[in-house]
Amino acid sequence: MKFTFNHFNFNVIDLEKSMKFYEEALGLKEVRRKEAEDGSFVLVFLGDEETNFSLELTWMKGRTEPYDLGEQEYHLAIATDNYEEAFKKHEKMGCIEYINETMGIYFIVDPDGYWIEVVRKK
Repeated sequence: MKFTFNHFNFNVIDLEKSMKFYEEALGLKEVRRKEAEDGSFVLVFLGDEETNFSLELTWMKGRTEPYDLGEQEYHLAIATDNYEEAFKKHEKMGCIEYINETMGIYFIVDPDGYWIEVVRKK
């Protein structure tokens, strides 16, 4: 039996703001969308146009309170082929939350407080 990764989900308060952040910060664009017939939720899948992996953003109608993210012990990790350029871009955006120079990684934070780890492509 073989498994392949399909998508990862973040629940968001402001769908448009989150979509703009992920396009600017990581180059992810909408690849598909599902809207509930009753308008209660919208699912937007973002992709990089190179892999089959996608980030699902879920917006729930009427949700105004931030989601409880616990102790941030989980995160999404992405690899970049130009770490220095990515770092400068994220620094300019003001979204870097934590840097671990010893490990050569850093974390950015999205509009809802989710952490994304940025690592060098090996």
